[in-house]
Amino acid sequence: MPSTTPHGPSQPPVIALISPDRLAPYLAACGNNPSDALTLYCWNSAMAAAFFQDLGHLEVMLRNSLDGRLRQRQQRRGRPQEWFDDQSLRLATKARIDITEARRRASTAGATTPRGKVIAELSFGFWRFLLARQYQTTLWPDLAGAFPHAPRRALTLVEDPLKRLHKLRNRIAHHEGIWHQQLDRRRDDLQDLLTYMDPNAASWVAASSRIDTVLAQRP
Repeated sequence: MPSTTPHGPSQPPVIALISPDRLAPYLAACGNNPSDALTLYCWNSAMAAAFFQDLGHLEVMLRNSLDGRLRQRQQRRGRPQEWFDDQSLRLATKARIDITEARRRASTAGATTPRGKVIAELSFGFWRFLLARQYQTTLWPDLAGAFPHAPRRALTLVEDPLKRLHKLRNRIAHHEGIWHQQLDRRRDDLQDLLTYMDPNAASWVAASSRIDTVLAQRP
């Protein structure tokens, strides 16, 4: 029976199904050795999965932290609406479109849409752009409170690592290569952001993280 592993006789069909174009960067990095390229490709997938796990924890904690600060902002200003429904909250057009789409996905015919479902439908990119420089003087003074353990209240301290992680997450979501990225630095970005929110949360995520294990197995 022909081998079904990437290193056996079935290697050409595997390459064809993955596609030569997709494997081209891996082949270039491996001296055009198909076996080594497929090994690197598999390692890349394992690395992506390890990061995706930790990024998922970060996303949930980040959105809940930012949502909490925005709710407090509404209460302090005497605004009865949910922050995402309040048109007096000056958000970018794209953010408003994202909210409309999130409401649509979360809604059930004939039922009131739970706010938690709306929050969960807002993408990682939505939250990342709430921490963009355009909100430096409007939202950041309130959102900074979501990072009580940050060494200073500079927006760039949070925005810059979040931008890098958002880019990494998008590459992972589209099954693109991350093997050539500075993955140890992205791990540090992730841990830094969690630590800024709560050191206990950072320790909890690190305890189950597979990032360092997979990094050490790089072919």
